[in-house]
Amino acid sequence: MTVSGGQGPPQGSALQELGRRMRERVRGLWDRTAWLRGKLPDYWHILVSPSKTLSLGFLTIGGFLAGILFWGGFNTALEATNTEAFCVSCHEMRDNVFQELKSTIHYSNRSGVRATCPDCHVPHNWTQKIGRKIQASKEVWGKIFGSISTREKFLDMRFELASHEWERLKANDSLECRNCHSAESMDISKQSQRAANAHQSFLFAGQKTCIDCHKGIAHRLPKGAYDFGLAHEASHGKEFRALRAFIESPEK
Repeated sequence: MTVSGGQGPPQGSALQELGRRMRERVRGLWDRTAWLRGKLPDYWHILVSPSKTLSLGFLTIGGFLAGILFWGGFNTALEATNTEAFCVSCHEMRDNVFQELKSTIHYSNRSGVRATCPDCHVPHNWTQKIGRKIQASKEVWGKIFGSISTREKFLDMRFELASHEWERLKANDSLECRNCHSAESMDISKQSQRAANAHQSFLFAGQKTCIDCHKGIAHRLPKGAYDFGLAHEASHGKEFRALRAFIESPEK
């Protein structure tokens, strides 16, 4: 039985030819790596054999010192990339979201306590910090290829970028927020009635986390964003502006 066009299924000879070519390719690859396979026993012998010229003490102390130098260099580089100055060294951040941060209470307030980029976007404990750094390494790719190199490109991708960050904070229970804001330390008697009710009903009960209600706290919300279950700002501009004014008011 043939298919449309009058062509039948592959014949046995064709399948045999395909199999023969695949075997030849595998054999060729095996032959090309023969030199490496021949060297592996020598390398393994060097690795497991004791040194004939250096003492055990020298190797131990040398390894210890090398470890200190490596760890010091690695940690120095890690901390250098975990500063606001490093974040805004790229014009994509400096000319867009950083300018928005300057107008918020997280940047300037009556107490003089300021949240910088890594305070809100990088976990503080080491293990999760490393994970976040690995995750953020793909931003280097975006920098190289100019994904948001212009204001127009940034605005086009803004909702997608913001959504990724909201999802991350939702997944870790707003960990970076809780580094400074502790539910256990909140004195809701000093909060507005609306804020106190929201915290008692949702935050303390574990039904919501910080980012569920405080999107846009440090940067403008992109078009299409949702906050407090309301539709995006284009449809509920009055409620959105009132909410943001309350959150960012230095008198609260």
